[in-house]
Amino acid sequence: MRQLFAPAALALVLMMPIPSPAQEQSRPSLSDMTEVEREAFRIEVRAYLLEHPEVLTEAIQVLKNRDALAEKSADLALISAHREQLLDGTNAWVAGNPDGDVTLVEFSDYRCSYCKRAHPELKELLLRDPNIRLVLREFPILGPDSVLAARVATAALDLDPAKFGAFNDALMSFDGDLTEIAVYKLAGLSGYEIDALKERAASAEVEARIADNYSLARSLGLEGTPSFVLGNQIIRGYLPVESMLAAVAEARAAMN
Repeated sequence: MRQLFAPAALALVLMMPIPSPAQEQSRPSLSDMTEVEREAFRIEVRAYLLEHPEVLTEAIQVLKNRDALAEKSADLALISAHREQLLDGTNAWVAGNPDGDVTLVEFSDYRCSYCKRAHPELKELLLRDPNIRLVLREFPILGPDSVLAARVATAALDLDPAKFGAFNDALMSFDGDLTEIAVYKLAGLSGYEIDALKERAASAEVEARIADNYSLARSLGLEGTPSFVLGNQIIRGYLPVESMLAAVAEARAAMN
């Protein structure tokens, strides 16, 4: 009975209306009951739940809804606190429409399979909605090779932004082990001069830029890739293009 009591009581509490202060003061609590009364209450609750097990399902859904609302509220506070840094494209690659009315910020890792899966979907998203501004932030979390790829990509953006789109596509579409040799080979095929790229990739400025992205991601509570910030929403994980379009429409409507 003691094992059943906790979820049973939780279910009943969640399904009950919130009492007024006067009702709260007059209503007896379990601590006010005698042991005999408490045992009778437990038996009654157990009997009720066995007869109406759907109450537990309803209670679980109530908890999920409350958790979702709490997470949404927390995300909004985090985004509001870091909005200026999030939207700043000074040290990040900005794709799509630089003057778009909706900004989508992506935190990505070149060795992340879901980031690779999301990449063509994002390109389609920008084609289907030409009023989106995409800000790409390097967030290498999958080991030293990820960090190297992010440093080289950051250096490439610094040295020649016009070639970066092709290099980014090459990194994301590469089907193999993204080692240092592979990264620099792709960079060369994208038109970059390798010696200059290596020098820039090893610079303190590039290291600081990636460290800033780590710090921002941690401040937002991001732990995986891809992660997106869209309007007042944090999207944790891959979404297909249709779902992204719906999220953009929701963000745009919230602005009006």
